[in-house]
Amino acid sequence: MKISIVIPALNEEGIVGKTVRTVPLDKLHEHGLETEIIVVDNASTDNTAKEAEEAGARVVLGSKRGYGNAYLKGFSEATGDIVVMGDADGTYPFQITYEFIQPILKGEADFVMGSRLKGDIKPGAMPALHKYIGNPFLTWVLNKLFGAGISDAHCGMRAIKKDTLDDLHLKSGGMEFASEMVIEAARKNVKIAEIPITYYPREGESKLSSFADGWRHLRFMMLYRPTPFLLGPGLIALAVGIILTLTVAIQGDSRLHTLILGSLLLIIGYQMLLAWIHFGAFGTVYGFSKSSGVVKKIMSYHSLGRELSIGLIFLVAGIVGGLYVLYSWSAVGFGSLYQVQYAMLALMLSILGIQTIFSGMFLSLMLLANDYKSD
Repeated sequence: MKISIVIPALNEEGIVGKTVRTVPLDKLHEHGLETEIIVVDNASTDNTAKEAEEAGARVVLGSKRGYGNAYLKGFSEATGDIVVMGDADGTYPFQITYEFIQPILKGEADFVMGSRLKGDIKPGAMPALHKYIGNPFLTWVLNKLFGAGISDAHCGMRAIKKDTLDDLHLKSGGMEFASEMVIEAARKNVKIAEIPITYYPREGESKLSSFADGWRHLRFMMLYRPTPFLLGPGLIALAVGIILTLTVAIQGDSRLHTLILGSLLLIIGYQMLLAWIHFGAFGTVYGFSKSSGVVKKIMSYHSLGRELSIGLIFLVAGIVGGLYVLYSWSAVGFGSLYQVQYAMLALMLSILGIQTIFSGMFLSLMLLANDYKSD
């Protein structure tokens, strides 16, 4: 059996060589395991590649920048039966590689995740924001949505059978690759095991951006499961907005603040519903997820002409309402205006019309890349 250790690296001079040398080649060979170490040099501007080669790794050059792209390049070069993953910055304990892959060797799992939160995080290795808020929160969301049942979704030390890895069909080029791998494994019922590990302070400059990377992971999960993020909150906001707006319109009272709140919630709710459709359509078109029955029906019978007609009805109603307000204003010599409620309703209808028109155009453009037919 052969083990491939894949290590992405970007400007890791001074540490990448040390990291490569921590792989226990002698121990792995003693147990009859053939090994290869692949360092993916992701366009480094220092001596990363030379240092990795001198330490005994095979260096391949990544053609595209990005965490996910580096791993995808490394996976394409790997020839082992098991692929072990980890960063080049000295944070992960490659010295326990043999122990780490035991669940796979014993047939107990096809995918092994390290867990820093169940292991030992050395002082200065992980910011408190990541340790106590960011990582636990994102892991909780991932477990709730996909049932992965793990404690540290973004731990970078992992091991996976090569044939299982190929079945995941991973494609993300950025940091969200870490989430995609776990999500796809959970969706395809891959047997996952966790092993507590020690996490060390990195050497060199960190390339992480806490909020930007966190948002990328959350956004990626929304792409797979948009309903909890968009449909539920959107329906609530839309329903409350409609009730408040209709109440003011029917009663005819001067309740401007209620109308403003109702219009705001109605527009936000409507936009969230459109975003839910867009996320579902995008996920289906590009193979990230399967859309719900409603989104699938919209995609299958999507008609730009129909959506343009609905949008134009809203827009024309808004324009007519605006013209009525303008006429009423001119009738009093452009003095004090007491048609604020009509002006708010005209504005709301116009916005809904524009949202609908551009939503239809966006879906039509997206479906050009798919087999769905649009009128």
